[in-house]
Amino acid sequence: MTSPKPADEAPAGRLVARSVEVPDPGPLLDLLPDDNPTAWLRRGEGIVGWGAAARCRTSGPDRFTEASDWWRAVAAHAVVRDEVAVPGSGLLALASFAFADQPGDSVLVVPRVVVGRRGDACWVTVVGEDELTPTPDLTAAAEPTSPGGVAFADGGISGAAWETVVAQAVRRINAGELEKVVLARDLVATTDEPVDVRWPLRRLASRYDMCWTFHVDSLFGATPEMLVRRERGLLTSRVLAGTIRRTGDDAHDLALAATLARSSKDLEEHEYAVRSVAEALRPYCSSMNVPESPFVLHLPNVMHLATDVAGVVHDASGATVLELAAALHPSAAVGGTPTKVAVEMIAEIEGMDRGRYAGPVGWIDAAGDGEFGIALRSGEVQGNQVRLFAGCGIVADSDPASELAEAQAKFVPVRDALAD
Repeated sequence: MTSPKPADEAPAGRLVARSVEVPDPGPLLDLLPDDNPTAWLRRGEGIVGWGAAARCRTSGPDRFTEASDWWRAVAAHAVVRDEVAVPGSGLLALASFAFADQPGDSVLVVPRVVVGRRGDACWVTVVGEDELTPTPDLTAAAEPTSPGGVAFADGGISGAAWETVVAQAVRRINAGELEKVVLARDLVATTDEPVDVRWPLRRLASRYDMCWTFHVDSLFGATPEMLVRRERGLLTSRVLAGTIRRTGDDAHDLALAATLARSSKDLEEHEYAVRSVAEALRPYCSSMNVPESPFVLHLPNVMHLATDVAGVVHDASGATVLELAAALHPSAAVGGTPTKVAVEMIAEIEGMDRGRYAGPVGWIDAAGDGEFGIALRSGEVQGNQVRLFAGCGIVADSDPASELAEAQAKFVPVRDALAD
């Protein structure tokens, strides 16, 4: 079945983007109005945007190719006046892609206004149909309102049923069908008032500043995993696989981190994920650096085994960050090993539609540079309901009860961000 052509909303003429330096405007999320807000931030740096100068929606197995073709055409015809010339200035699109070939929609959005910060540089980019589009006053937007009380309920399947699914996966792994599969589950939060996505975004950015806080077209979250960054021919990818829950006791957590670093189950899961990323990126690189052993990444609620893979993009490939993200997706960290078998098993037994959860999310500029993370620790807003997602890597000696506890820990960031 072929996918439909992209549904795009673009002006008849070319886009004109103008970036200028501005004084420090303060916290970027404080500027964000409730007008098609978009965000990609870490430790106070990054970009926020609003409005939509152009938009592309696509789906199916060709979603990355169609999105890439659309963006190349938009960027090729655009006029870009960039006085800042740092990553994130100039014309860019924020994007979020479906996990699976079917079902699920993917989206790219070119904001009308982007405000960014990188180091000491702050800038604003305005996008319109001509060079007369005025630069907005950068003042704090109206405060987002609380969603009020929140009630949580199981999504696609209950916790007990999910443990049964995990046990089934373990049996099939031990039978030799595959080495690893990543299984996810969802919760549904119902709030007293419609959710203003800026409310959880501010809390996630404050509490999880080591992560990339994002929002694109109703999907928001704080992901610890950088799928791929491309910057002036250099690429990096952070691989996370292998998790342990924190206790809040620093001494105990250090002991747990040491246990995680020696865990054969978690090291095996991590090795699969690193191998998957390295094999996917190697054809695009003239050289690569793949560390032999992982480090432990400490987050407020969990700790992960982590490896940073780096490479130099081959001149002949000229692959954009979007094309690199497409080559990497789905990695073993969100699909499994072998990937094709694992993704088929996910569709067969997981019991829910992931939508854009665990798909690439991030931004791309007119030169093909940018950053894409994996949409983890995330939720999808629809009125006064939010779907929360969490997943776990299942290998031969996975324990269903322990995996359920790990999934519960991964719900915590978004659960707490919705609270009043």
